[in-house]
Amino acid sequence: MQSKISEDTRFFGHPMGLMTLAGTEMWERMSYYGMRALLVIFMILALEDGGLGMTMAVASAIYGLYTGSVYFFGLPGGWIADRLIGGQKAVFYGGFIIMVGHIILAIPTESSFFIGLIFVVLGTGLLKPNIGAMVGQLYEAKDARRDSAYTIYYMGINIGSLIGYGVCGWLQVNMGFHWAFGAAAIGMGIGLIQYKLTAKNIEGISDKPVVALSPQATKTAYSAIVVFLIALAALSTMIYTGVIGFDPIIVAKNVAVAITAIFLFYFGYIYFGGKLNDDEKKRMGALFLICLASTCFWAGFEQAGSSLNVFGLEYTQRMIGTFEIPTAWFQSANSIFIIILSPFFAYMWMALGRRMIEPSYSVKCAVGLIIMATGFIVMFFAAQLAASGLKVAPYWLVATYFLHTVGELWLSPVALSAVSKLSPKRFAGQMMGVFVLTYSMGSIIAGIFAGKFDPEQVEQMPGLYLQITYFSVAIGIVLLLISMKTGKWEKLAEKEA
Repeated sequence: MQSKISEDTRFFGHPMGLMTLAGTEMWERMSYYGMRALLVIFMILALEDGGLGMTMAVASAIYGLYTGSVYFFGLPGGWIADRLIGGQKAVFYGGFIIMVGHIILAIPTESSFFIGLIFVVLGTGLLKPNIGAMVGQLYEAKDARRDSAYTIYYMGINIGSLIGYGVCGWLQVNMGFHWAFGAAAIGMGIGLIQYKLTAKNIEGISDKPVVALSPQATKTAYSAIVVFLIALAALSTMIYTGVIGFDPIIVAKNVAVAITAIFLFYFGYIYFGGKLNDDEKKRMGALFLICLASTCFWAGFEQAGSSLNVFGLEYTQRMIGTFEIPTAWFQSANSIFIIILSPFFAYMWMALGRRMIEPSYSVKCAVGLIIMATGFIVMFFAAQLAASGLKVAPYWLVATYFLHTVGELWLSPVALSAVSKLSPKRFAGQMMGVFVLTYSMGSIIAGIFAGKFDPEQVEQMPGLYLQITYFSVAIGIVLLLISMKTGKWEKLAEKEA
């Protein structure tokens, strides 16, 4: 069946299965980004304004825990698909759980908000890693269309995010937060309907586990999942009823430490216990630096949903005549710039490769980190204007998102490629899972740092944005210097590929 699918060229030269998967992911990202853009604002707004009345520190910590958990739960989500139910079921069940989560978020109570977030985290952990893997499974190993397929798939992600920002942002301003959360549920519902109606396009693709467990092991695995869900429900109930205390800031810090420890342990286990040869250890060393750059990058980039989002709400001139620009719309700049700039970057890397002057992975990631940091230099000046009592023009935020997007295109796809090429072949899948932890670590760190931004003390903002700049630039420069050595190690992988 897969050979027939891989020979299909009905969708712009690609299998129709790509339409099914890219369409489903588009609507899932519509729901995810449309809701995510409103989270921090919803939490910090006063109760009488339709929010939850939290402090910026608490709201940012919760936001960091949420975004970090979404990435972290992709690891067990991938395992469940590979060992228990297959990718197709994981995607459908995950999407259904996400939809239920958004429906719960649409219920205007404080308790429903946190329950809804938990559902979205669990559902995204099932759907996100598996739908991306299924795209690659549409093609034979040597099919030259694979990279082009992921470009189309990535385009679907950004179109979905644009729809989410546009629809949910407008609804939040004109109808209220819970209408926007409800729209996210409808978006995911459309994605599920589309997925089921076109399921024949992916027939035979990840429809069963890659490596099925024995009946006893399967029973044990399901029992462990049930125990985890019961424990999660019990813990959530005890926190909500006040039986046990819950300080999001302390929890976020502890979770960041725990995930970092997991990352270091697993990376060290492969490095020291994986029976690697000298060349493999050198490439692992280069990969460690790329993981460090990725963590630092996302710690800055993820300010988009927290401190930058609040800056757009409180200190940006959003009125154009009688029209009020929804705060969420500013975040759509990232998706717009990715759609515009991606072809340019693809051409640039190919052109540099033909001239044999393409920078190493480490250099690209370091440059991406530094470019992202320059976006906070822009915010430093914008925050100074805000501190003087002015509402700043929208182009300050747009310029920041432009620089962040340029940094993202230097680092994000390059880092993923580096993981696939630098990892020891027998640990390639595990190393991709370890690398995903950098997104999780960066997101939680971003939430902790964003908690220092007090909307009531705007005079502190310039200094805080400058701190992010100094830190990111310093890490980037260190990586550039070290890359003079590690770049040679990366070349070894290029020769062996």
